[in-house]
Amino acid sequence: MNKSFLSISIIFFGISIILGSWFVSNALKDIAFNQHLGADTVTVTQPGENEWELIVVNENNIILFNTISGEYWRKFIESGEGPTAWEKSPLPWEE
Repeated sequence: MNKSFLSISIIFFGISIILGSWFVSNALKDIAFNQHLGADTVTVTQPGENEWELIVVNENNIILFNTISGEYWRKFIESGEGPTAWEKSPLPWEE
């Protein structure tokens, strides 16, 4: 009885390790897929006003883009590094 209990315990332990590894690999795959989707875009429209797009470039930079005039504002978000205020950037075709 002791040997069968030991065999069952080893099999259970092995299956637990395999299932745990599978769950962790799926979670890491989902995280990697979500990070490589590119920029997240949120469109904010209000009646009678300009259309703006909020573009999240990465975890440190966001851009607020006016789709009508082509102007955009960017903000660097990281404590202690770089400018933390909004900066109006020139239009690419006006540089």
